[in-house]
Amino acid sequence: MTDEIRDYSRTDEGSPLSSPAPEGAAPQPEGDGASTVTQQLLSWVEIVVIAVVLAWLLTTFVIVNARVPTGSMENTIMPGDRLIGSRLAYLNDDPERGDIVIFRYPLGEALGEKKNFIKRIIGLPGETVEIRDGLIYIDGSSEPLDEPYLKEEWTVLNDGFVFQVPEDSYLVLGDNRNNSSDSRYWASLAIQGFEEAGMEITHEEAWSYSYVGREYILGKALFRYWPLTSISKLS
Repeated sequence: MTDEIRDYSRTDEGSPLSSPAPEGAAPQPEGDGASTVTQQLLSWVEIVVIAVVLAWLLTTFVIVNARVPTGSMENTIMPGDRLIGSRLAYLNDDPERGDIVIFRYPLGEALGEKKNFIKRIIGLPGETVEIRDGLIYIDGSSEPLDEPYLKEEWTVLNDGFVFQVPEDSYLVLGDNRNNSSDSRYWASLAIQGFEEAGMEITHEEAWSYSYVGREYILGKALFRYWPLTSISKLS
């Protein structure tokens, strides 16, 4: 700690002496302490307001900040991971197969339960997607889709599905297929949810909830920033 040095000129009695003011010098006004404090407070308030507005603009129009509570995307994304997604990723480009997207859950929107989900895009607009014996076939291809990101062997609800993906919509599945609420389940959940809410729904309407419309997609998940030991780009 540095001591403060005060150098006073003293009289014989030991009292400090003031330095004489130069001739012709104008008297200096005493500062208003209250005014200075007010100005400092206003300055800090201005900084905080600007920071809040910038953060709001950033999270509303540029990025998606998401926390993943479930294991539906294991092992690509683990429960408790925090992610950053880009809202601008699809400004000029269309979503692609294999993209991990953050989106508003369509059925939740219809039932007044706003939820955001994160899944991987499997089927693109206009495609026919068949799930057979734990493999995915696109538009009648004889070769199944290569899916190296799956957590484990797919054994749950892995057969008997044929999806006709509507235009401007996407079929999405979790990487942890044995424990993921995704396009395979949402038609049945729509029928159940509408019945519980006392609303009518046809089977055709229920099937429409199997897909994620382009307008529901919030952004493309880019990288994981938490936990710090697992910071990485998502693919």
